[in-house]
Amino acid sequence: MKKIGILHGKERSFPEAFVERVNSKKIDGIIAEPVRIDKVMQGESSGYAVIIDRISQDVPFYRAFLKNAALCGTAVINNPFWWSADEKFFNNCLSTKIDVPVPKTVILPSRELPTDTSEESFKNLAYPLDWDGIFKYIGFPAYMKPFAGGGWKSVYKLTDVDDFFEKHAETEQLVMMLQEEIIFEEYYRCYCIGGKYVKIMPYEPRNPHHLRYVADFSPSPERYKQMEDIVLRINKFLGYDFNTVELAVRNGVPYAIDFCNPAPDADIASVGQENFDWVVEAAATFAIEKAQAQVEGADNLTWGEYIKRSANKETLYK
Repeated sequence: MKKIGILHGKERSFPEAFVERVNSKKIDGIIAEPVRIDKVMQGESSGYAVIIDRISQDVPFYRAFLKNAALCGTAVINNPFWWSADEKFFNNCLSTKIDVPVPKTVILPSRELPTDTSEESFKNLAYPLDWDGIFKYIGFPAYMKPFAGGGWKSVYKLTDVDDFFEKHAETEQLVMMLQEEIIFEEYYRCYCIGGKYVKIMPYEPRNPHHLRYVADFSPSPERYKQMEDIVLRINKFLGYDFNTVELAVRNGVPYAIDFCNPAPDADIASVGQENFDWVVEAAATFAIEKAQAQVEGADNLTWGEYIKRSANKETLYK
């Protein structure tokens, strides 16, 4: 019997529906359940063929458990090694190499010195930075957000230089990105599961949270195909099995705004019934496919094209 597990925190609607949907398919030799951990011993199997990870970004113990499970042959969704290494500024940098439009973006050193460092730790960093060059490149209004993390935490809209320095002073040890504002006509949140199942959802981030999936626009067939191609390309190179990409359409061009969401919101109260049903079905179908293909003791993780091409010394984009 191959077990599919889901590792989650306080969320309930998606994990419970996922387990129920997998088991309702009655696939011979496959069963789904919430992950149960009573001990983690080095080099020993977790007992799961597949684990969907919804919480390790917040619980380092779980991330260590998943890496050990992967070493022993579990297909972990998403790859815990890549997830540990990835962050939003790298995603933007990668996009410039794979023909995905992104806002102009720079990364900034933290406003306060990191713990256990001193001014002597930053002899390679110019002081002051070339603020004039940075502001000329980005322009105002602009957004400032952490280079890693999510959930719209510590995100600032900035009106001018004075506003930037005032807000940056509040960020303490966070490493921030400064990003061009994309004034959009349409905005979409796009699930990508298994590198092939895509759901493009109209999304209005300016609405209250519970109304963000209520929007008065929808893509034309041509725009849908254009966005689908971008979503698939991003996830192909990053190697995420379960991710969302956010696209802002300005002057007919979809810009990738946020595409490092490996544990995206899937709660029925947030995404609505139709989107919820889609993500449950797509996740269940893909998890079963991974379980059927899983080989005990082998590397069953998904590795993105960036890693594969780097390992083979191939050019990034062809």
